[in-house]
Amino acid sequence: QVQLVESGGGLVQPGGSLTLSCTASGIRFSINIMAWYRQVPGKERELVAVLSSGGITNYADSVKGRFTISRDNARNTVYLRMNSLKPEDTAIYYCNGGATFRTAGPYWGQGTQVTVSS
Repeated sequence: QVQLVESGGGLVQPGGSLTLSCTASGIRFSINIMAWYRQVPGKERELVAVLSSGGITNYADSVKGRFTISRDNARNTVYLRMNSLKPEDTAIYYCNGGATFRTAGPYWGQGTQVTVSS
């Protein structure tokens, strides 16, 4: 059984930073493309960042230069470092496994809430 568990969400002021973590089990983590998506009520889920097993990354234009996706294969964990946070970054952030650079993979975490507000 594949399980992805996110953590690290919370409330942060605009301009602040936050790091999300996603720990995977039940998959060969080191060979999987991992991704972060986010979703706000009434809107469709959008891709935030993707990271291949070889370290190739792709980011949504809205987060380029502010967010960094990384992975620690020894810990089966993917991270999303979010800097210079804006209110429009407020969303539920979801970890996704088995993705491609264009489509989501079949494995999803339950999500972690990120709220950017003063």
